[in-house]
Parts: sequence; C-alpha cells; structure tokens
Amino acid sequence: MDLLTAHEVETARAIVAPHVMPTPTHWWPLLSERLGADAYVKHENHAPLGAFKVRGGVVYMHELIARNANCPGVVAATRGNHGQSVARAAAAFNLPCTVVVPFGNSKEKNAAMRALGATLVEHGNDFQQAREHAAHLSQQRDLHFVPSFHRDLVRGVATSWMEFFESFANRDIDFPDVVFVPIGQGSGISACVSAKAIVGASTRVVGVVSAHAMAYHDSFLAGHAVERAVTTKLADGLACRVPDAASLALILQHVHSIVAVTDDEVAIAMRQLFTDTHNVAEGAGAASWAAAMQQRKLLALQRVGITLCGSNVDADVFARVLADKM
Repeated sequence: MDLLTAHEVETARAIVAPHVMPTPTHWWPLLSERLGADAYVKHENHAPLGAFKVRGGVVYMHELIARNANCPGVVAATRGNHGQSVARAAAAFNLPCTVVVPFGNSKEKNAAMRALGATLVEHGNDFQQAREHAAHLSQQRDLHFVPSFHRDLVRGVATSWMEFFESFANRDIDFPDVVFVPIGQGSGISACVSAKAIVGASTRVVGVVSAHAMAYHDSFLAGHAVERAVTTKLADGLACRVPDAASLALILQHVHSIVAVTDDEVAIAMRQLFTDTHNVAEGAGAASWAAAMQQRKLLALQRVGITLCGSNVDADVFARVLADKM
C-alpha cells in the first residue's frame, strides 16, 4: 500500500464530519514533568465509542454502499473497537452486521457491540481464529467481510492524525520531534505516516507493540512477516498474531522504529494517565504513553506526541489496574 494522498484524506474528512467531531490534542503539565519532555496527547478517547476506530468504519461503509448499494450485510472480526466501529457504521447505513469475537473477549466491548445492533458470535481462542471464522461466515451467509486493515479504514483514521498535526500549526508550535503509535493491525500507524507526509512534518514515527504480541516488532526487524504467539492479558487491542501484509509494507518503509511494552508497563501507564489527566485509557490506549516513559532518557527536552487512542477497558479490569492488583 502507498501513502494516502491529500485528496483521499480530505474526502474522508467530509464523510467523517457528520459522525465524529474533531478531538483535542492537549499539552499536559504533569505528564510532561514525569516524562522530562513536552507531552502532547491526542484524545481519541473523546471520540464516539471512546476510540479512534469509529472514523474508519464510517468511511469504509460509505464507500461500500457507493460500490454496492444492494449489499446484504457485513461481517467482521474484532477484539472490540473495530467491531464497535463496524456495527455503528453498519447501523448508520441500514446494513445487518455480524461481529465475531474470540472466547474470553471483553464483556463490556461485547455488550457495546450488541447495543449497536450487531449479532455477536464467539469463536476461537484469539483474534486470528475469530477472523478466519468471520471469513467463513462471509462465504456461508453471503455477507461482505470487513477487514481489520483496508485503505478506506486508514483514510478515516487519517482524519484524526491530520487534526493532531494541524493542532501544532494552528498554535504556531513546531511539529513534535517524535510520536508513539500503537500497532494492532496497522491502520493507526499507517494513517499517522500518511498525515505526516501530507503536512510535511519531519516527526519520527515510532510504533508500539505489546511485548506479549511481537509479530509486528519481529517482522519489522526481519523485513518480512513473522507470526508470533499472543499472550497479552491487558493490551487486547495489540493482540496480533499475524501481521497484515499491506500495513507491514508501509511500516517497513515509513516507520522509524518499533518498541515493545509489557503488560506491567501498560498498567503503570494507565494509572499515570488517570492520575495526571483524569482520562481513562484501555491497555492499547495507554501503550504509546508506556513506550514514551520506557524511552524517556532518549527524549529529554523534546516534543513528544502520544495518542490515547481508546478508553474501552472493562470496569473490573480498570479497578484492578488502579489498585495495582493485575
């Protein structure tokens, strides 16, 4: 996949605008003090559904209907936020929606997808098995399969990253020296490097994976796709066993480096974000802050971009995180 063009992102903005208001980028003094650098947080946790994914779903479904007005319905696989995005967008375009999740998935994310009108199917022990079953249902029931990575999904997410970079230009502040971006299936980081190129920023883009889901990290080092087991208990949005080929190609070409954070580091980051900003972060949503803190000795006095990309953590899990009992 090539980088998005400015035209692709601007047309996506027109599609997203009626559904998602721009979310803020804030400089946080306590985070900056903790980091020893200026910390700017893009608050996609303030988006509808509490996550950045909603943007991609709207654009994807808009373009799907334009191509196939008689689409009988859609099916997708998810650990949560992608499924909510697909369910909400499908409802907006009056399409039946089925979402496949692995057994043991977040109870609250499952409930949210049902509330959005999705038929929920539990299958498999991880995302990859759920994805394979969703593909099977697509064939069996003549449903359109919505992938976790697609150019139209990236177009939607890029509207968030354009807001992020433009927030600096609007305040007459230099672009960040570095931005940390979590990697699930790659739509977020692909959108970030596209927006960076469109605005002409020299910002280093650093990917973040779970140390318990190292597929993208090891694939980045190897220069080709590498499958890795997933054992993360907290960062379910980063629970990728098999990298997407298209996103990996873009990452290999445009991402500066990839770092890995442990579940313990993510839990600490969730607590710090709550303490310093009183914002709730799910595991994947706190991963970029966890990475920045891990790398803080290298970041002194720099401008550092963080994305709090999701807040959808189950209440009992968050309670244990805050009590340091994970």
